[in-house]
Amino acid sequence: MLSEKKAPWWSYIWDYGPGRSFEEVKFIQKLDIGLLTILSLGYFIKNLDQTNISNAYVSGMKEALKMNSNQLNLIDIAWTTGYVIGQLPSQFILTKVRPSIWIPSCELVWTILTFCLAAATSANQVIAIRFFVGLVESIFYPAAHVLIGSWYKPSELGKRACIFHASAAAAGMFSGYLQAAVYKGLNGHLGKAGWQWLFIMDGVISTPICLAGFFLIPDLPENTRAFYLNEEDSALARKRMDDVGRAPRKKLGWSILRRVFTRWHVYALTVLYIIFINTGPSSSVSPMALWLKATGWPVTQINIIPTGQSAVQLVTTVTFAMLSDFLRNRPAVMSISTFFGFLSALLLAIWTIPSGLHWFAYFISKAAVPYGPLSMSWANEICGADAEERAVVLGVMNASGYAVNAWLPLLTYPVTQAPRFKKGFVFSTIAFVAQFGITGLVAWLHRREKGKKVSIEEGI
Repeated sequence: MLSEKKAPWWSYIWDYGPGRSFEEVKFIQKLDIGLLTILSLGYFIKNLDQTNISNAYVSGMKEALKMNSNQLNLIDIAWTTGYVIGQLPSQFILTKVRPSIWIPSCELVWTILTFCLAAATSANQVIAIRFFVGLVESIFYPAAHVLIGSWYKPSELGKRACIFHASAAAAGMFSGYLQAAVYKGLNGHLGKAGWQWLFIMDGVISTPICLAGFFLIPDLPENTRAFYLNEEDSALARKRMDDVGRAPRKKLGWSILRRVFTRWHVYALTVLYIIFINTGPSSSVSPMALWLKATGWPVTQINIIPTGQSAVQLVTTVTFAMLSDFLRNRPAVMSISTFFGFLSALLLAIWTIPSGLHWFAYFISKAAVPYGPLSMSWANEICGADAEERAVVLGVMNASGYAVNAWLPLLTYPVTQAPRFKKGFVFSTIAFVAQFGITGLVAWLHRREKGKKVSIEEGI
């Protein structure tokens, strides 16, 4: 009897399918180069735009536009309001307009609006522009996860979702270095301040990525016309999804709502995502940057030092993704991510701790972020047998999370309480405990559902 061939060392890190054909291996490589790359770049520019608001605020925008502390919160509320309003309509539009047209078109609009931020002369103008930026950016995250879930198998999904999400951390790092360089090299050039040049550079970087999206986004397996996929690739893609029980997507109609809202999926997964999105402050409020500003650090260092947080997010996102795909256990790895968030929040809630521990708490806080893309991958799998439900649930999860995020951070992390945020850090500690609980509940419900399905199939 022949012994089974030993798996190579890299199988613990990346995909390993000994039964895969050469054609399937090449097909997945094409997907990674085309779909994963363009989605990651799109998420990069989206998060670059979001992070740049925070960097611009601490780099002169506050003083130039005579902004009071709560106006930064209002900018967040405006963006989040637009983001929530645009979510579900976008999911319906995606059933009538190709993703390769709809997504890049919206990216182009938010790029133009980013240029407009450089010309803002008042806080109210920034608030209004950010509302419309949120409206067009709302389409991207749930649409991207629907696309990723429509092309990749469960053993491939977690890594791709988290690599996609890791581009947000790369954006956070890049924004800090970009603002530091712009502030030093372009501040005052052509009569524009460093914070204005930041938005201009943001738009310059975003434009070619938007245009590339029209060619690189492959739509769905059943209607792709991507230049890098042939007919055999399309047939293979449809077969792969059929093999894992992931149904092809159809046009959404009102009848889907009854099917979605009579299952536990949408309720439990939405609560899970609401808790995740609201475990910390809003995206434009950086407790570490505000702490550095309050303690007298120079502007360049305020922009550069927090990039270490993004580095932690980048490393943990990729590491947890690989671990979750290898173990085939999303909730276990999500709970590890939750633990780091809980520890960080607890230390900052105590506040009177040694200086080194204080820095440690700020940096490990970003290890809680990988929970988000892993939860989206999990939702893709839980709802995999019903493509219409999958599209709606992902949209409802994201929209609901940010609907609460539109107002809750104003209560939990008001900028007037910076840098200590006593109320906010205590809230975050409790929220992470709740996140442990809802993760366990969803895991139990999913296990019970699969058990019932097996019993039915076996005629028990």
